[in-house]
Amino acid sequence: MATITYDKASRRYPGSERPAVDALELEIADGEFLVLVGPSGCGKSTSLRMLAGLEDIDEGAVWIGDRDVTQLPPRSRDIAMVFQNYALYPHMTVGQNMGFALKIAGKPASEIKQKVLDAAKLLDIEDYLDRKPKALSGGQRQRVAMGRAIVREPQVFLMDEPLSNLDAKLRVSTRTQIAALQRRLGVTTVYVTHDQVEAMTMGDRVAVLSDGLLQQCDTPRALYEKPANAFVAGFIGSPAMNLVTAKLTEGGAELGGVTLPLSREITAAADGDTVTVGFRPESLEPTTDEAGSIAMKVELVEELGSDAFCYGKLVNAIDEDKSNVVARVNPRATPSMGDTLHLRIRPDELHVFSATSGARLS
Repeated sequence: MATITYDKASRRYPGSERPAVDALELEIADGEFLVLVGPSGCGKSTSLRMLAGLEDIDEGAVWIGDRDVTQLPPRSRDIAMVFQNYALYPHMTVGQNMGFALKIAGKPASEIKQKVLDAAKLLDIEDYLDRKPKALSGGQRQRVAMGRAIVREPQVFLMDEPLSNLDAKLRVSTRTQIAALQRRLGVTTVYVTHDQVEAMTMGDRVAVLSDGLLQQCDTPRALYEKPANAFVAGFIGSPAMNLVTAKLTEGGAELGGVTLPLSREITAAADGDTVTVGFRPESLEPTTDEAGSIAMKVELVEELGSDAFCYGKLVNAIDEDKSNVVARVNPRATPSMGDTLHLRIRPDELHVFSATSGARLS
């Protein structure tokens, strides 16, 4: 096992105006489960492939433990990778797939058999060792791919969206198994996904990327409660945080005809006469006090059984195009489409960002 260090590592593809990964600085502790998350094209898979040696590093360096592996070939980095498409050999049995890397390395047959059996027990696929991959379900194939990585006993596990091909229910159960397995093995793991719910439920820490730049790396709770900028705020959380433009006034910020009190430090740090205020759907409370509340016109009600969410537009918003609001409501007393909801934002759950740079002000 080992630590991982990205030392201002950059990757620029020929003909591209900007780097796919731009001066990434990130330290991953020994035994940590770190998740790289972000929208398509943000550079998360490229970052993983740079660590694996499958992409060249144009500037900076990557370290595994105390070794600079920037110029080393993949086979010399002591890593094991789990791919999105499983990458199993169709003509081999499950046992042969899992033990193939050890066979190539010249390990004794008895050692290979024992390691494959131990990994199969760990993953609950003992009964499938003599089957071919085509006779397995998607979830079983993914466990075989995991087993192939485990038997190698590498310093680092790399996982590139391994659950993308599974159905929703299977993804939930499999991600739980992967997280529990990693904690049991204690192997440093870098996991790539575009699904922020997956990232928040699996990682010890989560690194959020956008346009090749690291936006924030912190624990899931810290990302949720104190996002570094408007991008992270809008990306983390399901449904996403409401982000609405508000006009600065003498007493704070005016939103939907209501003045939200802000400290002098926040208003002084603003770079203009407007700010972006953020509040999560669960930070809104229905109220009958129209004078001290923001009003929302309900356009859609989403009932999920234990939860219900109302989607609509803020009444009296500065920018109607950016006035969409989501509110969590009582699932046993949901409003109807066309209703007007009066909502109060919990003061300690209000976030304020720069309207131009998106940086956190509060």
